[in-house]
Amino acid sequence: MTSNTGTRSLDDNGRPMVQGGSRVKIVDVASAAGVSVTTVSHVLSGRRPVSATTRARVEDVIQRLGYQADPSARGLRTQRTRTLGLVVPDITNPFNTSIAAGMQEIALTHEYLTVVCEAPMDGPHLPAVIRQLVARRIDGIVVGRYGATRRDLDRIVASGSKLVRLGGRLEPALGDVVRAAEAEGMYDLVSHLVGRGYRRIAFIGGAPGVEPGEERFAGYRKALEAAGLPVPAELVVWTGFTREGGRAGATTVLSAAERPDAVVCANDLIAIGALDTARAAGLRVPQDVAITGYDDIEAASLVSPALTTVLNPAREIGRSAAQLLVDRLDGDGPGTAREIVLAHRLVPRESA
Repeated sequence: MTSNTGTRSLDDNGRPMVQGGSRVKIVDVASAAGVSVTTVSHVLSGRRPVSATTRARVEDVIQRLGYQADPSARGLRTQRTRTLGLVVPDITNPFNTSIAAGMQEIALTHEYLTVVCEAPMDGPHLPAVIRQLVARRIDGIVVGRYGATRRDLDRIVASGSKLVRLGGRLEPALGDVVRAAEAEGMYDLVSHLVGRGYRRIAFIGGAPGVEPGEERFAGYRKALEAAGLPVPAELVVWTGFTREGGRAGATTVLSAAERPDAVVCANDLIAIGALDTARAAGLRVPQDVAITGYDDIEAASLVSPALTTVLNPAREIGRSAAQLLVDRLDGDGPGTAREIVLAHRLVPRESA
């Protein structure tokens, strides 16, 4: 046992070695702690109960020896990489960042690593990213609703990787779905505006034909129809899910012959851009025109005036997606495909 507590050095890959030059292995930890290899494995995974005293002793030895699990060796044995992939169109969008953080929170608990890949909607990036993830044997992949074709999704499923889609209809052949109640959230937001006396309400969406903008537009239209109000074609604009897209969209709708008294935007970044345009035009918000967002990213409460918006639980979306993948990969998931629908919440603030 004493040989396992000698001076440590590092091998060529930066992994600790015990005295004599061999790399620290799980059996070394078990020997030094006076427990079985299985007990050490349970401490490392956290998926089986171990007494507090034994866990503390094993963790002390792990720290003292500098033991590091070798995922490549385990992958050879299990044909698994213990890696989850997340594909988003824009890694700078705080909403996507929160999804990634939620995924990582669950993944690390179960000894998985999360890889985040950006695949912008305006190029051929998504199929290439999916091919690379599949080639690297990523165990589970989460794909947003931004331009993924059936061919892209079928490629993931055919590879043996588990798939979770963030939105869309539940199709058992394509695995699980996590989504928020997009149309319902926008319906509630527009109904809130109608209840406050707004009648000529514009809509600035993301790219045409791409969720979640289409679902949010459906909620907008349904709320106007329920209130007996028209859906003015000249006040519906499709642009990017960005601040710059919001500036451009607001320039169009605020230049209409009959200006809207409210502008609802498909996300908060668009709404922040719309605030920029309104300010540049000398318009007061909400006195001259109300502006609302969607998602409730942190910036929504920091801009002036603070945005009225809808809470879209991004971090919980990430957690739920990762948990579905982990459950299926570790054998605890249900046999049938699941759909998780997360609740939204109207967040009234100063802009409307």
